[in-house]
This record gives sequence, C-alpha cells and structure tokens, in this order.
Amino acid sequence: MDIHIHASFLPHTDPEASLAFYRDVLGFELRNDVGYNGMRWLTVGPAGQPGTSIVLYPPVASPGVTDEEKRTIAEMMAKGTYATLLLATKNLDAAFEKVQASGADVVEEPTQQPYGVRDCAVRDPAGNLLRIQERG
Repeated sequence: MDIHIHASFLPHTDPEASLAFYRDVLGFELRNDVGYNGMRWLTVGPAGQPGTSIVLYPPVASPGVTDEEKRTIAEMMAKGTYATLLLATKNLDAAFEKVQASGADVVEEPTQQPYGVRDCAVRDPAGNLLRIQERG
C-alpha cells in the first residue's frame, strides 16, 4: 500500500497573521490562497517538500458545526488546546531563536524531554500548539 500524508488542516483566526508566521518565520511556501464568502484558506508547506502541505482554514467554515461548537472551538484555540502540529529541524536552537524573535508565544524553550527527544513548543497566531523537534 502506498499512502502518505498529503495535507493536514489547522484552523486560523487571521489569515494575514498566519501567512506571515508560516511563510516569514517558518520559511514555508504559500501554495494556494483561496477566498470564498469573505473567508480565506491558505495552503502552505515546507520548501523542497511539495507533497506535504498544511491548509490553514477558517474554523467557522466547517459544515455542520453549531454556534455553540464554534464558541467552544474558539475558546480551545485561544488556550492552545484545539490543534497541535509536530515539526522537525536539524538545528533546534536556530529555529527557536527565529521563532522567538518573531514574537511568537513561547510555551517551552528547547528542552531534552524524558521520552528521548529535544524539542520546544510555541503557539502560532491562532493559538495552535507547534512542537519543534530536533532531528539529525
């Protein structure tokens, strides 16, 4: 079986702030920018990995989500408990310095974890938790 991850979805609350973070801070490419009914979906991905993307989407656009659920999603996003993404880099310290310099919300500075990886944690502009692991 030949299955791979093509795209994953993360919610955004501000497309311009999300684009600036993923493109200008993390160095991802903007691959698609789609507007519809006053909302925007942004597809970004790491340079050199055209087969892997993240779609940053407006969570209010999800079909079948009630107003109460939209409020719950907004509350969870604000706390950083709604969505998580795990990234990897060869140089965690350099990546962390760049992300920290951008003013991103730092949750955890680079740390050797008891489960065997060295990583850090930050939040993107929407509150999504991003863990960045050091991988050789």
